[in-house]
Amino acid sequence: MIHDLIIDWVISMSPPPSQGDGQPQGPGMLLSFVVPMVFVGLIFYFILIKPQKKQHQETQKMRDSLEEGANVITTGGIHGTVKKVKDDIITLQIADNVRIKINRSSIGTVKE
Repeated sequence: MIHDLIIDWVISMSPPPSQGDGQPQGPGMLLSFVVPMVFVGLIFYFILIKPQKKQHQETQKMRDSLEEGANVITTGGIHGTVKKVKDDIITLQIADNVRIKINRSSIGTVKE
């Protein structure tokens, strides 16, 4: 069923047969296909790509600004307090006398 719908859509997008005088179709046919595709591309950019890029930048900014004493939750769900920040390795205290080392990219959120 979906296959038939796709084939019908492709056939409807194909150019109409030539006029019988042997003249090829003009550039207007190409333009009528390119303009909607550009429009769809812009919609995808503004609805999907741009917000995702903004969220990634905010997450990276949050991870870069981590300081000792911050309460965080890792992407795996572990709650802890940052005890040491060194390059890409963060030492979390998750209980009394229990510390773990994790990558900076494993930090999911910072609790207030």
